[in-house]
Amino acid sequence: MAVHSVSDLTRYIKRLFDRENVLRNLQVCGELSNFKKYASGHCYFTLKDAASCLKCVMFRSRAQGVRFVPENGMKVVLTGTVSVYERDGLYQLYVEQMIPEGTGELALAFEQLKKKLEAEGLFDISKKKVLPPFPKRIGIVTSQSGAVLRDIFHVSKRRWPSIQLVLYPVQVQGDDAATQIAKGITFFNRAFPVDVLIVGRGGGSMEDLWAFNEECVVRAIYESDIPVISAVGHETDVTLSDFASDVRAATPSQAAELAVPDRYELLRYVRVIKTRLREQARRCMDTKRLKLNACLGHTLFRTPEMLLAARRERLDRTMEQFDALLEKNMQAKQHRLELALKKLDMLSPAHVLMRGYAMVERDGTSVTSVRDVVCGSLLSLCMKDGRLAVRVDSIQPAERTM
Repeated sequence: MAVHSVSDLTRYIKRLFDRENVLRNLQVCGELSNFKKYASGHCYFTLKDAASCLKCVMFRSRAQGVRFVPENGMKVVLTGTVSVYERDGLYQLYVEQMIPEGTGELALAFEQLKKKLEAEGLFDISKKKVLPPFPKRIGIVTSQSGAVLRDIFHVSKRRWPSIQLVLYPVQVQGDDAATQIAKGITFFNRAFPVDVLIVGRGGGSMEDLWAFNEECVVRAIYESDIPVISAVGHETDVTLSDFASDVRAATPSQAAELAVPDRYELLRYVRVIKTRLREQARRCMDTKRLKLNACLGHTLFRTPEMLLAARRERLDRTMEQFDALLEKNMQAKQHRLELALKKLDMLSPAHVLMRGYAMVERDGTSVTSVRDVVCGSLLSLCMKDGRLAVRVDSIQPAERTM
């Protein structure tokens, strides 16, 4: 009996696995366990059920196609090929496709990304921007071909002919669509400012609309400084772009209606306002006319001299009272003046001289005491009718009295 090496045996078993067609492109369902995704992008995990487990590997080229986030405990259906990993001598499933069991892959990916972005606040209603009432220029991010652009153009021009429409053509379906849409939104925000952005496409399946569920598109809409209207699909179609946009339109045509005003509606509104203003002006004039007629019919307007007569009489009475008060004040002041003059006259030195007294002066200075003169001093006596010059012959001081 020949003796074989471990490598030879393992290689033989691997060839048996590889030659077995039943192990190719088979589908296996089970529960994910020990799932790990490395920096290289390769994923290693275990698929198990109640009785057994199966080692699995999914290389980066295949893992990039999985739209949802695999998690431990998730029930999935794997499609792949069973082969042997020679180094460890283990058989494992080389996974080419992974879909969630019981739930569509896109539906699961949609809910997972929605929960993630909602937790980050990208769908916060309080952060929604208000659309400008009279935009001058609208940016459109959609396909250059198709009915969407035509519908937006016709509706916008019909409602507001002067509106400017600027198209950033993108793919709206396919692998590169999400990147192009996000770049279009960024372009208008950084290089070509507009008043409003319309981002959308026509209807389709969930797979067709998936570009508007990609995270890069949703974040570009949220970070846009320009108000964004999402117009993806038909009324029943819902994408994550609808949640992140400032306004959701059921159709591209409705997006155009939301973006621009209707000139005919505005003209009707202006006519209504003009009619209201004319009616209000007429009522105001009627009211003023009634007041004016009432004023003109008043007695004062018919005989204005009556108004002057009453005021003239009042003025005459006031002047009469003023003259009486002035006369009374003058008499009182004159009486006080006479009393003051009498008092002043009584205190006047001339009045004293009239009674026979004289004032003694020496060299123009009054002499009030005998101590101020000596024998031989020349004095002047001031009397009521003149002056006398005298010389002092003797001095007799007065006796002191107790």
